[in-house]
Amino acid sequence: MARIPYFDMAEAPAELRAQLDGRPPLNIYRMVAHGGATAQGFLALGSSILRRSSLPVTLRELVILRVGALCGSSYEVTQHQRVAAQAGVPPVQVEAVLEHPQGSVAREPFDRIECRVLDFTDAVVRQVKAPHEMFDALAAELPHQQLVEIVMTIGYYMLVCRVLENFEVDLEGGDVLTGHAPWTEILRQN
Repeated sequence: MARIPYFDMAEAPAELRAQLDGRPPLNIYRMVAHGGATAQGFLALGSSILRRSSLPVTLRELVILRVGALCGSSYEVTQHQRVAAQAGVPPVQVEAVLEHPQGSVAREPFDRIECRVLDFTDAVVRQVKAPHEMFDALAAELPHQQLVEIVMTIGYYMLVCRVLENFEVDLEGGDVLTGHAPWTEILRQN
């Protein structure tokens, strides 16, 4: 049960309601709505990451799932397992990303770039700053925009996990998403 009551969305400012229009009624939105103007920034950045990032959607989802696993956020992992599946991330990769949050990700189901991105994700989550050689190796393979987007995705989803875990946001029941196609819409726009 959430640590504070969910925000009454009928009381939300018009700008926030407009940002949420067409999105499923997820509890995370009902919690961050308490943040006023910061909720709007939170939603805008999340939307940019999910809808306008140049990262391949499968790579983005691997990063998000790994951050969720490292942060111990079952809500985040559960929601993005759905997104990852619809994005075409093979189940074996999802399982590997979620295994051993205290250790490294297995190498077997991933290609070279995926391994580097996942190692980089682990380093940024655990140490804040990736080692120089790790950063340089990834920077040599990705455009600068994608490198920045990876760091921003890691940081944003660390924030998401901290909101979810500190406020103990409840996972919605399966029927909450009926009638909404957020993941399909997100994938179509990538």
